[in-house]
Amino acid sequence: MNLGLDGRVALVTGAAKGIGRAVARSLGREGCDLALVDLDGPAVETLAREIRDAGGTALGIEADVPNVAQAVQVIDEVRDELGSLDILVCNAGIGRDRVIWKMAEEDWDRVLDVNLKGCFAYARAAAPVMRAGGWGRIVATSSINGLRGKFGQANYAASKAGMIGLCKTLAKELGRFGVTVNVVAPGMVRTEMTEVLPAEVLEQALAETVLGRLAEPEDVADVVGFLCSERARHVTGAVLKVDGGQYI
Repeated sequence: MNLGLDGRVALVTGAAKGIGRAVARSLGREGCDLALVDLDGPAVETLAREIRDAGGTALGIEADVPNVAQAVQVIDEVRDELGSLDILVCNAGIGRDRVIWKMAEEDWDRVLDVNLKGCFAYARAAAPVMRAGGWGRIVATSSINGLRGKFGQANYAASKAGMIGLCKTLAKELGRFGVTVNVVAPGMVRTEMTEVLPAEVLEQALAETVLGRLAEPEDVADVVGFLCSERARHVTGAVLKVDGGQYI
């Protein structure tokens, strides 16, 4: 399916691994020029080089996404180097799981900073560019645990729920400028972040999933690509679960 994204400029945060890497590769195959942002500078540059070697255009940018001033600098760099900014995928995320009575303040703060403030920082920096251009797509990677909560994930679930509220608000604020804002809410996905989980956690997730398998990063990336395309031009403020029925 041709998504009509050829020549669009897309910025993906948390691009070096997992879902972000799959999104970057998918948007690159669709013809997007890419700005790939991650705290792991060498890893994100390796991905950018892979995309360039395949004939695409990609910048690898090392940045800590909650840094609001740095987000503005990154957007300015992307516009200088690639000419515009059409698509923002707020994917950067971490987890530091503990039950609430064992959760350190720093674990609460860091997860909320990366997952929620990082989304705010880049959406805030991108919004004026998209408003001026009269077209834009913002997609954020939340989680079904932001919809239902999860034992041992007070910080993670709160951050992912906050992303949903943030994006629904952005959809209201930016819609009249031709900008859509949507959320994907994956269930358990096979990534570097989840492969270190105890076997029983993965088995429980699999048991909840009515399709009988855990998601691959590409399952989420394909949905993100659709939401970025003209085929989803009348979809905004939506939360689309990509969970194989795990939430049901």
